[in-house]
Amino acid sequence: MTAYRRATLSLVTMLALVALATADLSAQTPGTPRQPAAAATAAAANTWTPGRTPDGQPDIQGIWLNFDSTPFETPLAQPAAARGQAAPGVGPASEFADHNHTISKRRPSMVIDPPDGRVPVMKWAEDKRDYDLEHIPDAPEHETPWVRCITRGHPAGMFPAGYNNAYEIIQIPGFVVIAFEMIHETRIIPIDGRPRLGEAIRHWNGEPRGRWEGNTLVIETTNYNNKGSIATSAATGRMRGIPQSDSMRVVERFTRIDDKTINYVVTIEDPKVYAKPWTVALPLNRDDTYQMFEYSCHEGNLAMPNALSYGRVRDGQAKR
Repeated sequence: MTAYRRATLSLVTMLALVALATADLSAQTPGTPRQPAAAATAAAANTWTPGRTPDGQPDIQGIWLNFDSTPFETPLAQPAAARGQAAPGVGPASEFADHNHTISKRRPSMVIDPPDGRVPVMKWAEDKRDYDLEHIPDAPEHETPWVRCITRGHPAGMFPAGYNNAYEIIQIPGFVVIAFEMIHETRIIPIDGRPRLGEAIRHWNGEPRGRWEGNTLVIETTNYNNKGSIATSAATGRMRGIPQSDSMRVVERFTRIDDKTINYVVTIEDPKVYAKPWTVALPLNRDDTYQMFEYSCHEGNLAMPNALSYGRVRDGQAKR
């Protein structure tokens, strides 16, 4: 057993002991849906009856992957000579990306709403992204929190990158736990109806609260700070580095539609950044043969010191 998995299981075991001592298990029984899920997700869910955990939750546990070559947004028209060409310098080295695990079927875009597959980003947010990109050598705050080894972000961590697109979902009374391979983050989602901590407490990844609507796990996250990015992978194209605000609200839906597939649908609402809410949908593919390893981000992070070192050299030359 790897050190990564031992640490994750130790955390989950601790939560389970607390939950068993305090949780009212009757609150975990799936209740009547309070709002409809996406139509496609609801239709798919009607054809599959998932198993149950000992405390009555629909069972979505296991190792889930989202290796996916689908473009994040619908690509804009481009010259014929450029079609199908990868952007230079984008993507991991082959030894990181090569694998024999399931790759999701390619679709027009991961963004399914608006119908044109394009995110309705306000101009100031794109200007802020461009300014940060131009000033990366000046200070670390201009980089995404992923490159700084802080967090992939949520829902950014659910958007596939070139490698390490694995998640382990663990269910215990009162909680659903999602362990991410990338940056070895662990997301702990209460599903016991507890109140939020309050508007004054803000987090990089917000404050999640979950509930079951039939067989769909719904996670509503608010209380974000304004320091993160909605997307942190180059695979998200122009959305990488778009800022998030403290008004962001994210609603995720996990619906297991068969033994090997979860439909993941997330809607992002941030009136300070987008003209209207937008939605992403992608499949998560179960693969218990996949082995998750620790992602030692800080130990191998040369991007930040290299960029900042260049900035200091540039500053010194400018003073001559």
